[in-house]
Amino acid sequence: MYAGQTVFSQIMDHLPMYEFRKCIARYSGNYRTRSFSCLDQFLCMAFAQLTYRESLRDIEACLRSQQRLLYHLGIRGKISRSTLADANEKRDWKIYADFCQILMARARELYAGEDFGLELQNTVYALDSTTIDLCLSLFPWAAYCKSQAAVKLHTLMDLRGSIPSFIEITDNMVSDVNIMDALVPEPGSFYIMDRGYLDFERLHLLSQFFSFFVIRARQNLRFRRIYSHAVDRASGLRCDQIIMLLTPHSQQRYPMKLRRVKFFDSEREQHLVFLTNNFNLSALTIALLYKSRWQIEIFFRWIKQHLRIKSFYGTSENAVKTQIWIAISVYVLVAIIKKRLHLDLGLYTILQIFSINLFEKEPIKQVFADYNYKNKPNVQKQICNQLTLFDC
Repeated sequence: MYAGQTVFSQIMDHLPMYEFRKCIARYSGNYRTRSFSCLDQFLCMAFAQLTYRESLRDIEACLRSQQRLLYHLGIRGKISRSTLADANEKRDWKIYADFCQILMARARELYAGEDFGLELQNTVYALDSTTIDLCLSLFPWAAYCKSQAAVKLHTLMDLRGSIPSFIEITDNMVSDVNIMDALVPEPGSFYIMDRGYLDFERLHLLSQFFSFFVIRARQNLRFRRIYSHAVDRASGLRCDQIIMLLTPHSQQRYPMKLRRVKFFDSEREQHLVFLTNNFNLSALTIALLYKSRWQIEIFFRWIKQHLRIKSFYGTSENAVKTQIWIAISVYVLVAIIKKRLHLDLGLYTILQIFSINLFEKEPIKQVFADYNYKNKPNVQKQICNQLTLFDC
């Protein structure tokens, strides 16, 4: 019988604890803390994400029912909803934001060689945002009009492995295009964006850093065609042009040449026009690059459906941001475990299996070996074959 760590403890063993303690020290997270540390807070909130707890009362009831295992789970402090609520309210959310950035960097290293459908050596990023709706009466600090409140999750995602590389949580009043000012462009990388990010001055800055972009063009774009390349219309391409912007305002912001690619999406029966500063890739590859941007939409849908970031345990800005950052940390941690243990399962399936096995004292690999019972060898058949061999 296995008498080692619980599954929850084995999951948390994949956390870089030295880096976590550095994040705590940076913001004095444990200053004047008697019993319930930042680590206790993180473990309780991670437990809530892994087991789909709906409230602080839920978390308290579940963890107190396993009081004898709390020490082995790594939780040293006494569990109570008031203590956890105070921690979410007062402890700086930047502790968990910085730690999440460290986890994302570790995950990106593991998925650096992952295939995303196109044969490109360059790093490809998708930039987009999603809105998390809030109740105005409970979250008045997030109001953006008279009757609604929300926060916005700006995300730059590495398409190799669908791992976020940059996340910013702002109020809903912040325009998507403004978040480009917070990015540090990587030379040689591709940035895939929707037309909400169309700002020629910022796109010109990307070009100056030798980065590439692929972005949807607006219908009212005014330009002058310089040259047209031949295209294969059977592939969906309609034109591949070298252009210059026409209006003085646009020319001042982007004085260089652009490439304009028009593609017909037969599935949606829609014409799509893309702008890019890359003149070497084929026009079809440019269109497929933009199509791969939908991975970030899948990421947003996934975290909203399978993590607790739509209903919150606290109503303050600090509590909301703390919960979101820890939820994303759990997502990245599951992705790290999937890669390190070479699990051939989706993140959703892994999360579901974890949710009902956290208190089991069983090796993680064994938990997933039991899941793939159809692939387990037939012990009875092996024994029969062995007896026949010896009889001979």
